[in-house]
Amino acid sequence: MLYPVNLIIFDLDGTLIDSLPDLADATNHMLATLGRPSISQDAVRRLVGQGARRLVERALTGASEDEINRGLDLFLDYNLRHIANRTALYPGVPETLDALKGRGMRMAIISNKNVALCREVVTVLGIDRYFDEVLGADSLPFRKPSPEPVLKLLADFGVPPERAALVGDSINDMAAAKGARVSTVGCTWGYGEPAELADADYRVGGFDELLEIPLFSCERVSI
Repeated sequence: MLYPVNLIIFDLDGTLIDSLPDLADATNHMLATLGRPSISQDAVRRLVGQGARRLVERALTGASEDEINRGLDLFLDYNLRHIANRTALYPGVPETLDALKGRGMRMAIISNKNVALCREVVTVLGIDRYFDEVLGADSLPFRKPSPEPVLKLLADFGVPPERAALVGDSINDMAAAKGARVSTVGCTWGYGEPAELADADYRVGGFDELLEIPLFSCERVSI
């Protein structure tokens, strides 16, 4: 028999929220300010997932360290001031989080977005009350795909790995969870490629499908 988890860790961008339009706007604001041509939203999608600095480095091909630092400041400032202009929750997010909380689940977020931006966007979108802890790229020396953020939450919540699961859309999420020996749920609507979720313990095509996963039930389940 396997007991259900009592801690669910969520990725943010591409899992809970569709922030790609605002990330693309911030990227193109940065590029325009630095005299570079704009890029498509799909091109920006391929840059996200490893934090803002890595996004800027990849967008500013051949840039000097000074230009990257300037670009990062421009990107972060614009993104904070326009944090939810076009960002939206994925369908079913509030209702599903409410149902999971009603089942007694504790919930947290681990993102490779800076923590101030994480806290701002979940507050603006009205889902901050569901999460007991939020970790961002600058919360610890290591970020996903390192398991360290997951291990920190396990310690903070006093939960063993077998009683936790991570829900995310990318290989960074899956690697961090596997490294910490927690269960994995791959979200196929996000920014990662399908192959990145191939080793997930579960895969879901809609946020409300989380409620059907046996690990997120209130009873013991057979395996």
